[in-house]
Amino acid sequence: MEQKSPIILATDHAGFVLKESIKEYLKFLGMEVEDMGATQFKEDDDYPDYASPAAKKVAAGGAEARGIFFCGNAVGVCMIANKTPGIRAAVGFNTAVAKTSRTDDDTNVLCLPGRILSKDFARAIVRLWIETPFSGEERHIRRLAKVAELDQKK
Repeated sequence: MEQKSPIILATDHAGFVLKESIKEYLKFLGMEVEDMGATQFKEDDDYPDYASPAAKKVAAGGAEARGIFFCGNAVGVCMIANKTPGIRAAVGFNTAVAKTSRTDDDTNVLCLPGRILSKDFARAIVRLWIETPFSGEERHIRRLAKVAELDQKK
């Protein structure tokens, strides 16, 4: 797994335990990680406070930048991430979705549900997402160009 920039992590309290597990797993795989919080469990924090700055960091990082964001069901952090131009985030609730989010949609942010996934299943999803390249098929390039066009209108 070639890595050009650190994988950006972000979570609220509901994804904190899973984020910590994935952070250690990524380090075990030899990957560089930048943890943008939460760095401690606090029951009253809010996912936009972490996901928004993290999404901006991924977007500013260029084509190779990636992020993995966590919250209770992954939808909140995914909504926040996708409001940032240049972000293509997906809720990776299983391996098939994680794989096609890369091959078809060239996602740069994977959002994981901290209250739903086991640590082992989340690790399998993360590894597959990291290792899966974008297919580069014409139909997917055409669709992503339309997504990028919408980003320009924001």
